Amino acid sequence: MSNILVIDGHPDPDRGRFVHALADAYARGAKSGGHDVRRIDLATLDFPLLRSRADWAEAPPPPAIAAAQDDIIWAKQIVFLYPLWLGDVPALLKGFLEQVARPGFAIAQGRMPKGLLAGRSARLIVTMGMPALFYRFYFGAHSVKSFRRNILKLVGITPVESILIGNVEGDADARAEWLDKMVKLGAEQD
Repeated sequence: MSNILVIDGHPDPDRGRFVHALADAYARGAKSGGHDVRRIDLATLDFPLLRSRADWAEAPPPPAIAAAQDDIIWAKQIVFLYPLWLGDVPALLKGFLEQVARPGFAIAQGRMPKGLLAGRSARLIVTMGMPALFYRFYFGAHSVKSFRRNILKLVGITPVESILIGNVEGDADARAEWLDKMVKLGAEQD
């Protein structure tokens, strides 16, 4: 069994958002598969944006971020679920990642940065209004590639799997199928 951290990256606390339902389904599936699960719902966290290098490198993390760092250390797999906004991760998720990935926790400073979070895998589950194939092939899934390479790989988290869910405003049957898939994905962890 595995320690799974589910990070719900939708900034809107309205529980009617599809990302929240996907996160709930994934966590439910993981628990039913015998895994230990912790959750972070970014819409409920209170933390400031970083405004300087000193804020990032020298100031202690706020309590909500320190608790999130404890959860990340505990986890063997981290699942990020979020909507695609303006072709990228929502600003709240980006701000959270900047806060969490501090020197000494996620990155060892030196001539070349060294990731300190090795031994963990990640799964990116991204919802969007456009067809997922269009985002993947026309836009090249650039923000997912950037998240994988410039954030997760930098801090040592590999492998990273991505799941793109398009047309989320559409068909209720397709949404129900995705919720079922999340339960199965959560249960089938290594």
